[in-house]
Amino acid sequence: MNESVASLFESSLERYKAGEEADKLIPVFKDICDRAPKNPTALACLAWLYLLEDKPKSALKAAQKSVKLDNRSPQARVNLVLAMLETGEAGVRPHIDMVKQMMTLSAEIRQDIEENIEDGLTRKPDWDNLKRVKSWLIADS
Repeated sequence: MNESVASLFESSLERYKAGEEADKLIPVFKDICDRAPKNPTALACLAWLYLLEDKPKSALKAAQKSVKLDNRSPQARVNLVLAMLETGEAGVRPHIDMVKQMMTLSAEIRQDIEENIEDGLTRKPDWDNLKRVKSWLIADS
């Protein structure tokens, strides 16, 4: 990612954290992904935004690319699982197992996943598939 794309990514991420609506950020992250197509983090963000906006097919494509580029990203795998559940795809269990394993190895990863799940449920409280994923990943919920 060149500097201007990196700074656009950072400022867009800050806009999201400040509460900006996903539908306003999708075109920005789409542009970032078009300009930096091999950036798995930007693709994971785009997939998440698509999921928040009930666009599971677009989310699935972005999440698949993200995981293909970086199969060690737990959030990318969570996004992929959510997109798979939303589109009726089979095969989520291996991804869930991998994320669970990563969460047991790193308290930081566990905290990030828990925070992202809570963020998703705050933005989209009736997101049943996210609630399912939460119950699979976080035993004490």
